Amino acid sequence: MNSMSKVFAAFLAVALLYVFPTMQAAERQDDLSQMMVYNAVVQFTDAVRTKGYVTPTMYNDFTREMNATGNQYTIQLEHLHKTYHPEYTDSANPNTFKNKFTTVYEGYYENAILPVLYPENSMAKDDPSRQYRLQNGDYFTVKVESTNRTMAAILRGMLGIEGNQNRSAVLARYGGMVLNEDY
Repeated sequence: MNSMSKVFAAFLAVALLYVFPTMQAAERQDDLSQMMVYNAVVQFTDAVRTKGYVTPTMYNDFTREMNATGNQYTIQLEHLHKTYHPEYTDSANPNTFKNKFTTVYEGYYENAILPVLYPENSMAKDDPSRQYRLQNGDYFTVKVESTNRTMAAILRGMLGIEGNQNRSAVLARYGGMVLNEDY
């Protein structure tokens, strides 16, 4: 019985001296990554909303800031373009206009935005045709989610204290209305 308590005490000492401090440091690293990514998302989104456009340089700086954390991310861009559609009782007859307009938001995502920033041809990075332009009243949102398992997630899984194995360690979403057209 005495040897069993010594083995248990040794195991407990190893856990308390090495594993838990390592796990705390890894969780702190996740927190720092979360703050860095959220800060990058807010700065990028606010710059787009203030300027009214996205350039390859802005997007490259944004991705470079996030890659500094050492994690891999999926980036979702969303541009909701505001349009007004007149209302008619009979859409074939323009004389039946009801003096009302319906506001419709048309969604454009990274599959429409990135080809404008990075076209197939070899234009200069500062070429105006490589700007993705937005208008006042549009909405622009960015969502970033980590795709890799961080050290903290691996340690929690190893110790059996991970509740949801599939949740992302770093997640940031931010957006708002475009305020200016500075092009």
